[in-house]
Amino acid sequence: MKALQMVDTKTQYLKIKEEVDAAIHEVLDSAAYIGGKAVQEFGNALNAYIGSKFTITCANGTDALQIAMMALDLQPGDEVITPSFTYIATTEVVALLRLKPVFVEVDKKTFCIDPEAIRKAITPKTKAIVPVHLYGHAAPMEEIMAIAKEYNLFVIEDNAQAIGCDYTFSDGTVKKTGSIGHIGCTSFYPSKNLGAYGDGGAIFTNDEALAEKIRMTANHGQKVRYLHDLVGCNSRLDAIQAAILNVKLKRLDSYNSARQSAAAYYTKAFEGIDWITTPYTAPYSTHVHHQYTLVLNGVNRDELSAYLTSKGIPNMIYYPVPGHKQKMFSNFGLNDVDLPITDWLTERVISLPIHTELEQEQLAFISSELLKFKQAK
Repeated sequence: MKALQMVDTKTQYLKIKEEVDAAIHEVLDSAAYIGGKAVQEFGNALNAYIGSKFTITCANGTDALQIAMMALDLQPGDEVITPSFTYIATTEVVALLRLKPVFVEVDKKTFCIDPEAIRKAITPKTKAIVPVHLYGHAAPMEEIMAIAKEYNLFVIEDNAQAIGCDYTFSDGTVKKTGSIGHIGCTSFYPSKNLGAYGDGGAIFTNDEALAEKIRMTANHGQKVRYLHDLVGCNSRLDAIQAAILNVKLKRLDSYNSARQSAAAYYTKAFEGIDWITTPYTAPYSTHVHHQYTLVLNGVNRDELSAYLTSKGIPNMIYYPVPGHKQKMFSNFGLNDVDLPITDWLTERVISLPIHTELEQEQLAFISSELLKFKQAK
């Protein structure tokens, strides 16, 4: 059995090496490293896949979130509601723009933001909601959009971990996550379900005027060269990454299917084990398993992590310290923030290897060794 990894990007590359190498050489031969054919083709293909009207590529997922908030003209002191149980980038950009992060609770089963918690957190200063489709599962977007409409709020989807996830509305309509809110944002960090061989990101919207503003914001605030109509930034997806992503986008559904198959193996192996809660999938969502995250019941997580590591099984904790307890937000007066579900999860979650290249032998080894943990104590 080959060595286990949390994400095996090398083996994935080797399977598409010829096509990826050809795409890279086409960019090198063209000498169009910024913009050009590769970026345009990928943007168009991604737009069609997501089902949005407009897609603007950028340098990374964090930039995507920042640009989205800049394009919405959010002002210092405006409140942005977001889960605390997420990667720091989601809320980092809120503070960077001198907005106020308002951390709310998540659902214990899906790990995604709780609509009722959103409703309770709304004040006259609230301007936006940032739901996170965590670990590959969709946030409850139908309820969130209804709340946003009621209170005239913007919704920015953080879709960095769930590209390819389908959301089914109560009327049967199906949309891809990232295409539902006023703006959707995603990341192409190498470990993502659709990962580049460097960094990259994209922003989605169905609003033409907003799309133009996003495009300008990402390009120094200019629509016409050297005429800068608003304060922007410099955030571009380079052509080589776009060429690689265009090759991989054609395989995204099969990549997600492979992740789902691996997750199904784990879930069956852990069925009926009282100290393990496996990932839940709500009726409205598919699950593309960016992470396969367990919730532990009555066992010491640090001991389990050390045990798995000793057996050559990588494992990670996403995320051990929630946003409302991070030092970087200490000046926002969060001492009174009480998020018991978030705190409960941060003490109990652990993620196992999940990627497109996992073999049955590896899955069997991981699951069997994990189940031996209690016996080994």
